[in-house]
This record gives sequence, structure tokens and C-alpha cells, in this order.
Amino acid sequence: MAELSRRAALGALGVGAATAPLWAQQIAQLGFDNGARPIASDFPEKGAMIVQRTRAPLLETPWDVFGQHVFTPNDRFYVRWHYPDIPLSVDTAAFRLRIGGAVATPRALSLGELLKLPRVEIAAVNQCSGNSRGFFTPRVAGAQWGHGAMGNARWTGVRLKDVLDLAGVKPGAVAVRLSGLDRPPIDGAPWFAKSLSVDHARDGEVMIAFAMNGAALPMLNGFPIRLVVPGWFSTYWIKALDRIDVLTAPDDNFWMAKAYKIPTAPHASVAPGTKDFDSTPIGAMVPRSFITNLRDGATCKAGQPFSLVGLAMGGAVGVARVDYRIDDGPWSPATLGIDYGRYSFRSWTAITPPLSPGRQTLSVRCTASDGRVQTSDPVWNPSGYQRGTIETITVQAS
Repeated sequence: MAELSRRAALGALGVGAATAPLWAQQIAQLGFDNGARPIASDFPEKGAMIVQRTRAPLLETPWDVFGQHVFTPNDRFYVRWHYPDIPLSVDTAAFRLRIGGAVATPRALSLGELLKLPRVEIAAVNQCSGNSRGFFTPRVAGAQWGHGAMGNARWTGVRLKDVLDLAGVKPGAVAVRLSGLDRPPIDGAPWFAKSLSVDHARDGEVMIAFAMNGAALPMLNGFPIRLVVPGWFSTYWIKALDRIDVLTAPDDNFWMAKAYKIPTAPHASVAPGTKDFDSTPIGAMVPRSFITNLRDGATCKAGQPFSLVGLAMGGAVGVARVDYRIDDGPWSPATLGIDYGRYSFRSWTAITPPLSPGRQTLSVRCTASDGRVQTSDPVWNPSGYQRGTIETITVQAS
């Protein structure tokens, strides 16, 4: 692709900085206590984004974007980095993807060599493990995301399996560790790296993407290449991927052994305040669904039917059905939109019966193709990960 031949740069501050008038004039309300966040439009290759943090950049997609299309525009796609020392420019001619460890032939692939491999495309949701953390009750530490730390794109790239085959995975290998161009801020801090089992890495779906929605990756979303792990939380979707190491023992680095752990209890939920519990690395996503054409607190006409529109995801599987209900009434089926694949958002629509005057609660739930159904059971863990509870909004009918 011609766009991959460019040098991309971000500017003196590394990620841009919102001007004082923007911060003062545009504020997003994220629907939870202390949920006011500034909106900025001057981050490179990005439109208006909710600013959670500037360095390392955490930019949330405004909620109205999700009501516009199943696929999230690149310039509104959320951003999450762990360390402030992120790549600010990439010399695509000099760039190499290095494959080492338990391989027959260590390789250092140029982008040109990578692009000669068979290309694949997949539609998949990329969602931060802490998406919706701001709605946890009691509140927990960490980025106070609303629901916008997610996005859906058509990813184009090459299979990780094909790249590993070029180097030749040795017998006895058990895991594949992946890392990128971002660097720890101080000596001794752990490099950000995540691992997949060898079988998962070679399943033919995990891919190295160089494009999203038909264009080169934005710098803030991992230019020039990133890992795509369909159905799994984005902690594994390494941005600016430049290193692959094949391991003969389970990965014990900080980001696998200690960080991004969730309770093994159902729904990854424990009693609020619990500190000691059996845990496991977070992995596959869970079913979720949302109403996108109405905000909490919206008004509508009583005595008339009205339209509901939304998005759903099955997590690591497809969406089988979506249902909605009014207050504590029966669940009613919604109509599903186009199926872009089991890892993609699925749109849905419904026409409600006329509402009685007064305040009404609208709920939506997804049933995944493996039979899992969203529940109203509260989800709490000290990291604020993997929220999957039924989402509700209230409307005022008058």
C-alpha cells in the first residue's frame, strides 16, 4: 500500500495537546459520578475524542459515533497506550519485524517482505479490558472509561501463522510473546509484552494488520503494523508490533503473570472490596449490547411507539439474538442487521409498543451463538475489567 511508505510523525508533545478553549468549551458527560471529560480535536489523525489522559494517550470514542455505523471510523477509534514513550515516527524503509526464540531460522522481515504474504481480512471488535470501568460500583482505580473504549473495524493483514512458519517454530514451543515499539519510562520497568499459546497464535485467525477500514493504521492505533486477536480483549492487540519471541515455557513477564488478571469466579465478579481470590489472565470477551440512538434521560412521546437502535457483540462468538424490555415487562426480540462475521458488532433495531406517561427503564441483552446470555447480575472486581452486565437507560415519556 502506498500509505505504508510514508514517515508518520506526531509533534513536539508526542500526542498533541488540547488547546485551552477546546478543553473549556467541549465537555463529555460519561453517565457516572465525576464523569465529565474534555473533548479535543487536535490529536494527529483524530477527530473529536474524549480525553482521559494525554500521556500515555487514552482517548475515548464519543458515544454518538456508535450510532452512525457498525464500523468505527479510524479518526474516531479509541486509543490506549500504557507508557508515554510511544513511537512518534516510523521509518518504514528501515523498519523490521524480528522473529526469534525457539525458531529454526530467526528472521527480520521488512514491511515489503511482510506484504508479500497472503492477505486476509476480518471484521473484529477491539475493546479495552477496562471498557465501562467508570460504571463499576463501588468505583475502582484506573482510567474511568465510559462505554467508548471499543471500536469495530475491517482489519487487513497477514496471518501470524504464516509469519511464524517463515521462521519455523521448533518442537516444544508453548507460547508466542509479542511486543512493540513503545518503551518503559525507566530502566528496569517491564516492557509491555503479551503472549498467546502456540496453538492460538497459529489458529489462522490471529493476524498482523497493516490496515483498518481500508486505510493504513493511524499512528496512535499502532502504525505500521499491529496484532489483531479476534474475540479477545485489546491488551493482546500489540500496537506498533516489532518483536515476536517463541517461548518453550509459559510467559512469566509482569504483563502476563501479574497484570490483567481477573477472578476465576463466574462473570469475573467478586464481592466489592475482596482482595484475595483465585485469578487468571483475562482473555476472550463476553457478550454485550447497547442502545445507541437514545441517551440516558432522553424524552419521548407517550402513547406512541418509537424506534430503538443499537449494537451488540457476542464476544468470542457470534450474536444469535438481541432482546429488549421496558421496565420489568417481558423480553421482546429485536431485528438483527447484517452479519459481518462473528467477531464484529451486529446492529439491531426494534419498534416498541406505546409507552405510558412517566419514567421508563429500557434494557437490552445479547444472546451469543454459544448460548451465553447477558444477565443483570452485578459485575465487580478490583481492576474494573470485563463488564458484561445488561445495560439500561431511562426515558421520560410525556
